[in-house]
Amino acid sequence: MNDSKILAYDFGTGGIKASLFDGNGVCEASGFDAYETHYPASGFHEQAPADWWRATVRSTRLLAEKAGDEAMSCVRAIGISGHSLGVVPLDAAGNLLRERVPIWSDSRADAEAREFFRSIDETRWYETTGCGFPPGLYSVFKLMWFRKHEPEWFARVEVVLGTKDYINYRLTGIKATDNSYASGSGVYSLADRAYAPALLDASGLPPEIFPKIVPSTYMLGTLTADAAKELGLPQSTVVVAGGVDNSCMALGAGAYKEGRAYNSLGSSSWIAVSSAKPVIDAATRPYVFDHVVPGQYASALAIFSAGTSHTWLRDVLRLDYAEMDTLAEKAGRGAHGLFFNPSLAGGSSLDATPKIRGAFANLDLCHTSGDLIRAVMEGVAFGLRGALDGLRALVPVAEPLTLVGGGAKAAIWRQIYADVYGLRVVRTEIGQQAAALGAAAVAGVGCGLWPDFDIVDRVTRVTDEETPTPEARTEYNRLYARYQSLTAHLAEWAK
Repeated sequence: MNDSKILAYDFGTGGIKASLFDGNGVCEASGFDAYETHYPASGFHEQAPADWWRATVRSTRLLAEKAGDEAMSCVRAIGISGHSLGVVPLDAAGNLLRERVPIWSDSRADAEAREFFRSIDETRWYETTGCGFPPGLYSVFKLMWFRKHEPEWFARVEVVLGTKDYINYRLTGIKATDNSYASGSGVYSLADRAYAPALLDASGLPPEIFPKIVPSTYMLGTLTADAAKELGLPQSTVVVAGGVDNSCMALGAGAYKEGRAYNSLGSSSWIAVSSAKPVIDAATRPYVFDHVVPGQYASALAIFSAGTSHTWLRDVLRLDYAEMDTLAEKAGRGAHGLFFNPSLAGGSSLDATPKIRGAFANLDLCHTSGDLIRAVMEGVAFGLRGALDGLRALVPVAEPLTLVGGGAKAAIWRQIYADVYGLRVVRTEIGQQAAALGAAAVAGVGCGLWPDFDIVDRVTRVTDEETPTPEARTEYNRLYARYQSLTAHLAEWAK
């Protein structure tokens, strides 16, 4: 078994990372290649699928340079974690009908969503689908937009694939999706784990353009001769359906059993919990994806500008992250009364309006750059405390909370999270490989290399652990109440 390898692709907004896992689930090497996002108009966020394929090939070749040809010849299966809500239209011959396609953050279809909700109650739609992002982001509404604005090519659509589904098609020639990715279509019933006929009817779209749904572990087939040659892999390599990034990351972070949770700390950040029932609440609107693990759902609440707020301040102050950590430590808890709201990219479902924007408050001549940095760190933690409280009000959340992503690297920030959340938090050696490990586990179970998903627990080792201190927890509870008041004022001002 140990001679067999798994190739996992973490297919993100900024690029594709190819990672090679050995037969015991340990990552041996990775290679990354980036691609561009295009913004041709306000709300239009597009990428070129041809760029995705080039990045797939290049990242695989980079990986081969590190791992060696012998290791690559042992690849038994491929699994992909792909960014959500993608729309890739193909004609009957499998040709792309559009050079660039909308990605998850493309918001052009707000008007189409409003049109849809003239015949379907929006709350009932949310309760059926778990689609808690702003509705216009979801795939069905983007397709309605194309039907209205670009009808010439839309009339030739045979099927519309998601991001990772398109790469699977290039690998195998098979057009399909999995339950986790389909659950972001906007026409998927979480309860039935299938497309909802009533929602398909309301969209007016041909039902057949939505791809067939298979389990995440389903073996689509082996590599085509062309794909094997381009990637430098055995043609016998099996490709499984894989999953949406949110669910693959949940698996890789260990959140694949009842009540287990993780906190993704990246450009945007969220807290997600795994449970046998979707966590649905019309007030806070957690967004829910079907899990790649059978019988589970991944439900989350998010803020949209976490790491980006920190990076923005880094660029303004022209410091590096190590310098920022040192200055934040010196500033001390509470940043001498300075508060920061991290809504630089607008509000999530936790906010009263998506129009809310970030702010420093209580700024004084005495404040230093260290106070600004500390306030940003604490403000992000306060924003995520709202996500945690929202989930905890609806479902049990087990302790410890696993932190993944770049925002978990700094010890000072991990301690702030522990104190603000009032929870023990841990970071594991998986780090930023959670989505890749999840995709690898799906592939390993799908091809029969691993008997179950517990491979994730067996390879995960805690590297850092922070426990809330009573004094800090008390003070942060007081400061959090003031943060909530600030947020309410900002939301009112933004309306």
